[in-house]
Amino acid sequence: MTEMTAPEDQERAAARMPHDIFLTNLIANHILLFTAIAATGKSYFEFIVLVPLLSFSFLGYTFIRSSRIKREDSEFVYIHWQIARRWSFIFAMVLTAVVSVAVLGWLSYTYLGLMKEAAFAFVGGLSFLPTLISVLVLIVIEMDSLHHARVGTLPAWARRRFLGES
Repeated sequence: MTEMTAPEDQERAAARMPHDIFLTNLIANHILLFTAIAATGKSYFEFIVLVPLLSFSFLGYTFIRSSRIKREDSEFVYIHWQIARRWSFIFAMVLTAVVSVAVLGWLSYTYLGLMKEAAFAFVGGLSFLPTLISVLVLIVIEMDSLHHARVGTLPAWARRRFLGES
């Protein structure tokens, strides 16, 4: 069992970074940017592809950075990067499902003759709505993780998983 000392201010700031990145992706990209593009109607709707591209960029950075951080440097910062990586992985799976459903909807409309309205309902019902729900749930979860990073603690599940505490 490893006992952690209280993290310094610099460690707490470093531990907040992965949570800030993830929340920026969720709030600025998936809520604000998506809403801004969708509200313009058909005139700028082709820019909607920016949302998943930016999201996969944020997620990719989180995966790369969390795999390169060393536990020996700061266990507290390392664990917070792993927490953000866990939620990022779940969200990457959600985004993969969204892209798959969107491609299936486009293929059905283009090659199978599905009506445009039915394709929009298919894509909206099976991808955009579940994504919105998962974004909102992950915002709440990630805000809790950010709070733990700010005050210098770890969530109970992370203590069990990474420190072997019961």
